[in-house]
Amino acid sequence: MELSSKLGDVEDARLWLEGSRQWFETSLERFLARTDLGPAALSGAVEYALLGGGKRVRPAIVRLIGGDCAAASTLEAAAIAVECIHTYSLVHDDLPCMDDDDLRRGRPTVHRVYGEATAVLVGDALQALAFEAAGGAGRSAAAMTVALAQASGPAGMVGGQGLDLAGEGQDLDVAAVQDVHRTKTAALLGASAELGALAGGADDDRVRAAREFGRSLGMCFQATDDVLDVTGDALTLGKTPGKDRGAAKGTLVAALGLEGARVEASRRASEARDHANLLGLGPLGLGLIELLLRRKS
Repeated sequence: MELSSKLGDVEDARLWLEGSRQWFETSLERFLARTDLGPAALSGAVEYALLGGGKRVRPAIVRLIGGDCAAASTLEAAAIAVECIHTYSLVHDDLPCMDDDDLRRGRPTVHRVYGEATAVLVGDALQALAFEAAGGAGRSAAAMTVALAQASGPAGMVGGQGLDLAGEGQDLDVAAVQDVHRTKTAALLGASAELGALAGGADDDRVRAAREFGRSLGMCFQATDDVLDVTGDALTLGKTPGKDRGAAKGTLVAALGLEGARVEASRRASEARDHANLLGLGPLGLGLIELLLRRKS
């Protein structure tokens, strides 16, 4: 078997991801047009955060797994829900009391434009909007809401942020770093795939398999992020490089060295490929994994 067939076509995946991004932006605009975002002082900041661009990987995973089996409105609701949670996490991560960053997606962070108090409220509003969207997902709404809450709450993303903050200045071993990655990043990517499966009416076995695919992809994604924090530049990344090292955060690069972190990212990509094959995601799924592994931003 040729290498390209094993890994999928990266260029096809790149084109598909761009098409998926456009699909999501259109869906998001429709959602915002019919949703009350509150007073102007808040609504402008919410829109600034949500419409700030990005690859929209999590909505793409929802769409990849849900595919043609899901009703369009259900798939859109799931994609909007996970992206609202993701965007809220970025707004809060960037705050001075958290990761303290001035740049996100190539623009000033929300708290730099609107102030810290408004940025906190933006995150709060986005979390509520996420569950409003999930609640509109028809027969899948209850299961989606529970899955999203578990992935984004204290046992998932929020807990991971807590571990990340507690680990600053500590000499974390690989297992401790991976605990952060598993909760802070991989949990929500796992939920993205899970919500896609639920949107498509999958049975319990396929829902579990989708969740494991998303989690493995999330571990690969975060390992690559650790590498890019060392090797990337602000123009390409759209955020400030070197932040992890400057804050003495526990990363795979700190624990394993740069090459070791790259090896770990590749290992997680291989794990994701195994899950993708079990799910029958084909060349597109494999190409997307390879694209995210090779990314520069």
